[in-house]
Amino acid sequence: MSNKRRIDPLEARASVFAALGDATRLSVLGKLSLGRPQSISRLTAGTGLSRQAVTKHLRVLSNAGVVRNVRVGRESLFALEPQPIEELRAYLDDVSKQWDEALARLKSHVEEQED
Repeated sequence: MSNKRRIDPLEARASVFAALGDATRLSVLGKLSLGRPQSISRLTAGTGLSRQAVTKHLRVLSNAGVVRNVRVGRESLFALEPQPIEELRAYLDDVSKQWDEALARLKSHVEEQED
């Protein structure tokens, strides 16, 4: 029997949304979206933040599953993990579709009432 706790999809989405809800973390993700793993030094450059502050933000992003640590020799690099973000996009597309359908039904109902 496995001790792994099954992660609720809603909790997982909320975790990613929370991680993305910070301007600094979005900036870090923007740098990582360039496609290659980057060091904390490179991610810190030009931000005005300390390495410790960037490390804390990377930990939040890592816990949400959108960043992973990559060891290259003795260096620790960080890379974007796009799957959770792609899953959020699909979720938001579904929510958008539901709203579009609900608004279309409302519009149809209002138009029927006007006749």
